[in-house]
Amino acid sequence: MEYQKERRRTREVRIGDRAIGGGNPVLIQSMTNTRTEDVEGTADQIRRLTDAGCEIVRCAVPTMEAAQALGEIKKRIAIPLVADIHFDYRLALAAMEHGADKIRINPGNIGEKARIQAVVDMAKERGIPIRVGVNSGSLEKEIVEKYHGVTEQGLVESAMGKVRAIEEMGYENLVVSIKASDVMMCVRAHELIAEQTDHPLHVGITESGTLISGNIKSAMGIGMILAQGIGDTIRVSLTGDPVEEVKSAKIILRTLGLRKGGIEVVSCPTCGRTQIDLIRLANEVETMASGIPLDLKVAVMGCVVNGPGEAKEADIGIAGGDGEGLIIKRGEIYKKVKEEELLEALRYELTHWEQADA
Repeated sequence: MEYQKERRRTREVRIGDRAIGGGNPVLIQSMTNTRTEDVEGTADQIRRLTDAGCEIVRCAVPTMEAAQALGEIKKRIAIPLVADIHFDYRLALAAMEHGADKIRINPGNIGEKARIQAVVDMAKERGIPIRVGVNSGSLEKEIVEKYHGVTEQGLVESAMGKVRAIEEMGYENLVVSIKASDVMMCVRAHELIAEQTDHPLHVGITESGTLISGNIKSAMGIGMILAQGIGDTIRVSLTGDPVEEVKSAKIILRTLGLRKGGIEVVSCPTCGRTQIDLIRLANEVETMASGIPLDLKVAVMGCVVNGPGEAKEADIGIAGGDGEGLIIKRGEIYKKVKEEELLEALRYELTHWEQADA
């Protein structure tokens, strides 16, 4: 059964060796929280993000030293690098000179038109895409007054004004972003802007919060937008380790059927029948499975009573209790092991999966 609408067709924009829009897969982004001037620290974090599944990474560029560091950082990483610029147009120019694959600017805080034109001219000369947009915290005063507050209509009007301003300067290699911390406002804004432009859209819920609240808000908002066929690249914004953003983004895309590959771990809630440390076991399985390149569903069940039945939709599962564990393959009990051997027994089955089940 098909639950999603057909994906909205947008222009293709190339960011380094990746592409968004134009029917390409929805790509996962994150942003470093290191000081960009710290080349080794930033590159190390980007490598961790890449290992987790990040496909485009953004770095803050608040100083000229940070802009100059981009070139050295790029030598140490394997994914496209986006420079996040505010206020000083010279930082945007320097970032492009030092190899930024895309720049993110807010024309509203760059200053006079000549400065924006200088940025656009260099981007055009070098074929570097520009991400423009707005979030609910930076909406222009006159638009807030016009709509008597921050609204989805105001967000779209502001973003489209910035898009038109750059298009009038002779450049259309753009990615558009409209973010709000209000989930439903953000969803409605994306529905509106999708009717007004075919530029690819960068989707996310801004200031979504910490790991739990931020994940829930992001999953709801990004999920509702993507399910309508809207969106070409996403970032889950969390207060915490950016690697967690990437993990969450992967789950969102996989849940919506927009991403294949990688092991999906499902686990039952604990109940009075649970006789093993299921919470610990499920987390250990998820960590272990993240490094195994298989497209499988793995079930982690807390008891041998319902385990085989509840795991029947998984490719492989484990269930344990009272000193005994079961390995379950495609709903059938495959073998019994000691409870303390469950994790390693599952690891063995996964690492030998292709040979045994090809």
